[in-house]
Amino acid sequence: MALTYTPERPEFGQACPDFTLPGMDGKTYSLKDFSNDNPLVVMFICNHCPYVKAIEDRLIQLGTDLKNQNISVVAICSNTDIKYTEDSFENLRKRFFEKEYSFFYLHDETQEVAKKFGAVCTPDYFMFDGQLKLQYRGRLDDNWKEEDKVTKRELYEAALDLKNNRSLKPQTPSMGCSIKWKA
Repeated sequence: MALTYTPERPEFGQACPDFTLPGMDGKTYSLKDFSNDNPLVVMFICNHCPYVKAIEDRLIQLGTDLKNQNISVVAICSNTDIKYTEDSFENLRKRFFEKEYSFFYLHDETQEVAKKFGAVCTPDYFMFDGQLKLQYRGRLDDNWKEEDKVTKRELYEAALDLKNNRSLKPQTPSMGCSIKWKA
């Protein structure tokens, strides 16, 4: 496991890359399916990463809470499944239904979407405003390892601030396992 951090100085204002990917529900989705003039959260996750496993229930809660605010949440797995069989489409799909994920979950088998976004780790979060311009590239909350010690739901609070046209607070980079690229 290679610990990787997201960039400290993301390119805020960059446009959300377009994509068309298969979902765990058997449908195909593209960026236009999630554009509703409200913020959009795109997160790169996977099944095998201990950082993602530690926050999985919080991600499900985030999806529910943001859906209630009419904010779309989309997860994408871009890891190769050659050495990481937990991240195969079949295993991603199984976990999606088993845990009843509250967000859309897409598979980026070619890894082209992760490259377009500049995703580097799992989890890696990108939040775009209603005009689909990047406004947030920070972490989920202030304690990835111990849920009972979380005092700030940073991504959730930033989504509400963005939706309500309030200034975003300074962001702390996310960290996790590096994306498992194909050779």
